[in-house]
Amino acid sequence: MECTWFENWFDSNYYHILYGDRNELEAEAFLDNLLLLLKPLKGARIHDLCCGRGRHAILLNKKGYEVTGTDLSSESIHFARQFENKTLTFFVSDMREPGRIDYFDYVFNLFTSFGYFNSDEEHEQVIRAVHASLKPGGTFVLDYLNTTKAIPLLKPFETKKAKGIEFQIRKSVEKGYIVKDIQFEDKGKKYQFMERVRAYSLADFELLLTKNGFNILSVKGNYALHPFNPAESDRLILITQKS
Repeated sequence: MECTWFENWFDSNYYHILYGDRNELEAEAFLDNLLLLLKPLKGARIHDLCCGRGRHAILLNKKGYEVTGTDLSSESIHFARQFENKTLTFFVSDMREPGRIDYFDYVFNLFTSFGYFNSDEEHEQVIRAVHASLKPGGTFVLDYLNTTKAIPLLKPFETKKAKGIEFQIRKSVEKGYIVKDIQFEDKGKKYQFMERVRAYSLADFELLLTKNGFNILSVKGNYALHPFNPAESDRLILITQKS
């Protein structure tokens, strides 16, 4: 079976090279703000859905929570497992499958780790799987880019250098998806990868979430958790509750 773009790209070391400069302090500040707002009880069960190499799961665990991190990338999970302990575990898992049922107090899906599949039905499967995995009254936090602002500001072409590699990045909007074509050369060999994310708006998410058993409690527009403004906000952060 042919691998999907995200299986190829997220399992590649070049993904971590390109995005190696992501702001860890910003990520930790976001989690602190989120926890201050949500006020989980110590020992609460949190699922970091699409956890990557586990940076957010590890931070959450250090703050006193029982954390499960899951990701489709076996390479990322292999890396994350070195940090496991009695209250921090990592598994390879497809986000369309619920796994544990009525188990988690919170599910966090952070930093645009949604919208990767080829159909809206598959994205709806993810929402249903999250709903099934949460305890009644559990909280689902979905952190996405604000496509209303991002699409008009999309740069058709840019280059980025990291660890001696020049990444050539082309961006476009195709059939309702924001598409990023990534090409570069390393050690005499040419590479090409793709990122493809569904251009969901707030209205799209409102329909998707309420249709599948979630009440939207609040919508935030940045990692400081200021109110969402479609024209100005960089992020679209939905805080929802399983009904």
